[in-house]
Amino acid sequence: MRLTDNDFQLFGLPETQAQDRAAIDARWKALQAEVHPDRFAAEGAAAQRVAMQWAMRVNEGYQRLKDPLKRAAYLCELRGAPVGAETNTQMPAAFLMQQMEWREALDESRSESALEALDNDAAQAEAAALAQAQRLLDDNNDAPAAAAQVRALMFIQRFRADIDQCLAKLEDLAGQTARTK
Repeated sequence: MRLTDNDFQLFGLPETQAQDRAAIDARWKALQAEVHPDRFAAEGAAAQRVAMQWAMRVNEGYQRLKDPLKRAAYLCELRGAPVGAETNTQMPAAFLMQQMEWREALDESRSESALEALDNDAAQAEAAALAQAQRLLDDNNDAPAAAAQVRALMFIQRFRADIDQCLAKLEDLAGQTARTK
């Protein structure tokens, strides 16, 4: 292991989007057991500092690899097509229309069932976009197109978080109404 290894090399995994989460988790546990600072307590402060750097590096890699969206963005970057979500907001027209429809539906949703239906729709779109990103990365080796897909996925995840917030507000209102009766 070298600190300069990419996450896939560090974890001994193929550089693909398709990954087995259980394998990632198992490898993380094994790596943590190897580099945990407590294992180096008898070797002094310098060895423990190095072990701490390794432990942090392993944890950073694990956070990227275990999350399909972060993993896809990382693969795009490794393949020379960084997502650049802060500077590149370009999306296909059809996806922009979908965003507008979802936002309007969210603004108009007044019931838990309407919000849950909207979330189900977004969850299906998220699953399809993840599958498309995997095909673009693993089958087509098209990192630029995958980067665009990752930007769409980032929007979908933010949108689903907004739905969760609306659901929480409805639950809070329902709780307050029940307490006042």
